[in-house]
Amino acid sequence: MAKQSDWAARMLAVIRTGNIAAAKAQIKVAPSVKELRQLQAALEKAQLVGRWRDLDLAIEENLALLAAPRLHRSP
Repeated sequence: MAKQSDWAARMLAVIRTGNIAAAKAQIKVAPSVKELRQLQAALEKAQLVGRWRDLDLAIEENLALLAAPRLHRSP
């Protein structure tokens, strides 16, 4: 079995502290689409979607960037 990434949980903790600038910076260097989708799900579960529009926009933009095959980041 593959090891579960705790990146989304860590990011949720950073977001809950209110340090949105740091969260946006980390989202820009997100490991993969999987982790970003996990973060989106965690934000929805915590009912934080829409609270910070620029954060939601950063997640959407980086999902699109990581989904593009030419911009794939190697592990």
